[in-house]
Amino acid sequence: MSSDDRIERADLTYQRSVFTGDVDELEAAERGLDGVDADSALARGRLLHARFLARRDRDATEDPRELPLFQRALELYRTLGDRRGEGESLFWVGIVHQVVRGDHDLAVPIYEQSRDLATKAGDKWTLSEVLRHLGIAAHAAGRLREAREHLTESSRLRREIGHLPGVASNMIGLAYITSAEGRRAEAMAVLAEAHVLAEAHGARNIARQVEEARGRI
Repeated sequence: MSSDDRIERADLTYQRSVFTGDVDELEAAERGLDGVDADSALARGRLLHARFLARRDRDATEDPRELPLFQRALELYRTLGDRRGEGESLFWVGIVHQVVRGDHDLAVPIYEQSRDLATKAGDKWTLSEVLRHLGIAAHAAGRLREAREHLTESSRLRREIGHLPGVASNMIGLAYITSAEGRRAEAMAVLAEAHVLAEAHGARNIARQVEEARGRI
């Protein structure tokens, strides 16, 4: 049921309660609005995170509204018993700790909880994201084999769901890992493939990151 449908249902439930005395659907309508609130909090938090990513090269200040929005979504989804929503919200809580605050150690157990929930819910999008960021954490800790495994599985899932710009993004990470393993020529070949994929799907930010990686590798 869409957000509009749930809001309309709440309005109709109000009308029946006021004019006919039928209060049987009030609780269900309220739960529906809790779902709307959860969806809205998650979406608003993601927009704030997008703003952070867009400006962090010049201003890496955390927006204090971001984490509470994801935590609110998590609380609501958990109360509703929405396992998929709970897993996705946990992922975004982890993102704040890892990407915004630079705390891999705190983010990893949150990602692991998210991974378990996403797996049970069959949420391949969230699972692919979690695996990517577990790979980033493993890479930062010098665990190259583990990082490669996570990024490779994330890429497999992203191909499966048609998220090809995300595959290109993962390939940049795989290129860095390959370079760290002493295989620079292979790493550059991976970046070339990533650039073609990014350009083919209009992923300009990813294409720019490929160029930056070429300069660093």
